[in-house]
Amino acid sequence: MPELDDPIPISALQHAVFCIRQAALIHIERLWEENRFTAEGRVLHEAAHDPSRRTRGLVRRVTALPLACRRLNLSGTADLVEFRREAPGGPETPFPVEYKRGKPKLHRADEVQLCAQAFCLEEMTNRSVTEGALFYGGTKRRVVVPFDVELRRLTEETARAFGSLLAAGETPPAVYKHDRCRACSLIDVCRPKATTKTAAGFLHRAVEETLLRDASEAP
Repeated sequence: MPELDDPIPISALQHAVFCIRQAALIHIERLWEENRFTAEGRVLHEAAHDPSRRTRGLVRRVTALPLACRRLNLSGTADLVEFRREAPGGPETPFPVEYKRGKPKLHRADEVQLCAQAFCLEEMTNRSVTEGALFYGGTKRRVVVPFDVELRRLTEETARAFGSLLAAGETPPAVYKHDRCRACSLIDVCRPKATTKTAAGFLHRAVEETLLRDASEAP
């Protein structure tokens, strides 16, 4: 991965999986527009990011925990990490919980963000983190996410690919995807329909494929 002056925000990986152009607009061009969806998500995270620590039984709960992973040059803040023990006085195993608005998604963007938190916790605690959970405000339920080989590979490839994109300082062209663009707060800035039927769409896909291929081939 190219050297960067600043670490990659963990949240950028969620943006990158959802839409690589959205991630670049936010983290390279520093553009942001609020809409109802982002406002609801912001309120949910503000509530989760009230720093606190409490222990109940064999579980120690820490909110707003700063995270970092030197190996992938990541940093961020966990909404909640539960440090679980199997027996009193035993070792603690981290269990990250990320709060999201709405309902579970068909894509894996939220899962990648959570897995990146697991990478940070593993490096910080020297403990294996095998699973975490996504709490969705729309359903008021947790969805347990196993950090299996496939998700770990996707998360690491996304981190390395987006790190390369950040180092290059290039924003990929837009490609219109109805199911994602309609809810994006940056749709008026991005103007995805303006380039969907041009060669830019093909270039966008080529950039994504090249970045992921380079990441998978990196030592």
